Amino acid sequence: MGPALTERLLAGDKLACARLITIVENESPGFEEALEAVYPAAGRAYVFGVTGPPGSGKSTLTDKLVKRLADNGEKIGIIAIDPTSPFTNGAILGDRIRMGGVADNRNVFIRSMGTRGHLGGLSRATANAVVILSAYGCSYIFVETVGVGQSEIDIVRCADTTLMVLAPGLGDDIQAIKAGVMEIGDVFAVNKADREEAGKTYRETKAMLDFRTDWDFKPPVCLTVAETGEGVEGLLESLFAHKEFLSASGKLAEKRVRKKAAHVRDIIRGRLDRRVEELLNSYTGLHDDGSDPYSLSESIIGQIDYARV
Repeated sequence: MGPALTERLLAGDKLACARLITIVENESPGFEEALEAVYPAAGRAYVFGVTGPPGSGKSTLTDKLVKRLADNGEKIGIIAIDPTSPFTNGAILGDRIRMGGVADNRNVFIRSMGTRGHLGGLSRATANAVVILSAYGCSYIFVETVGVGQSEIDIVRCADTTLMVLAPGLGDDIQAIKAGVMEIGDVFAVNKADREEAGKTYRETKAMLDFRTDWDFKPPVCLTVAETGEGVEGLLESLFAHKEFLSASGKLAEKRVRKKAAHVRDIIRGRLDRRVEELLNSYTGLHDDGSDPYSLSESIIGQIDYARV
């Protein structure tokens, strides 16, 4: 991999963008050097996170939101986090199938990424993929999480604005609106609003948000029917209202400092993980020789050259 690939990315080459994300996702040799080369051109994109319980219609809703922006000439990136195939270690691609409305749009780049066992609803390579898509020239990037319920909190560290998608009749209404999950959302959408129980879910969501009285920006709750596009325009307005609030209040700059710090931590953890795996794979003390895991851990820690991690 040479500088030609990064130059093509910065020139807006879609194939180079896809190739570079693959290199980064697989942590192929030279991937960090490539990210360093394109990083100065990144940072311009605004990131919308889309999260919520499985079956709430996140992919279809994302499809409709992106279509409206792309039809206005905006260059959009979508990172759809899917469950990982146990056979290939890749994404199962269910989200991309449900985004047929924008899949062939020349202004839209869609990338499915497998979690590869990473908890929190995202892939470990997500933040790096955001950097690449921003350098590629995307104005907006949508990151749709895999849908894992209450542990799905990584999106807060990745997105500027987080959309929480709920739906009636999933059998987990109470689980979906517990305080820990409710704190994730900056904007809420009760999707599938044409269903009978939608009004109940809408009222419960509003009531949960009313428990807190110290909002700087109280999350709006929108009713949508993603299949038909009903309510999508109002939802988009609410998302941009939060964006404007962050910009005007200075909180966007504060949030991006925290995002950068989280990205640095992820890079350090990734390097340490790779080095530990190398040492474990070459360590004979793992055999059943009576040694305990605690002393083995101390031995491996002592072999890590932190200056070269």
